[in-house]
Amino acid sequence: MHEAKTHLSRLVEEAAAGQGFVICKAGRPMVRVSPLSELIAAPSPLRRLGLLQGHCSVPDDFDRLSSGDLAELFEGL
Repeated sequence: MHEAKTHLSRLVEEAAAGQGFVICKAGRPMVRVSPLSELIAAPSPLRRLGLLQGHCSVPDDFDRLSSGDLAELFEGL
């Protein structure tokens, strides 16, 4: 930790150039410093539509199932 404080400017320059490093305290790793290019270059995972396609099915009349029962529950008919 002391070395990182003493040489912070140099270490940041090295990290920005692509050489990341770990800062330790009492011999235990505390943080990892890496260039922003690693963070920016990592693609975010895309959400996949149809993930359960072929594993389950929705009936064609799904929106009409128990429509009378639902109306009774919500409207008290």
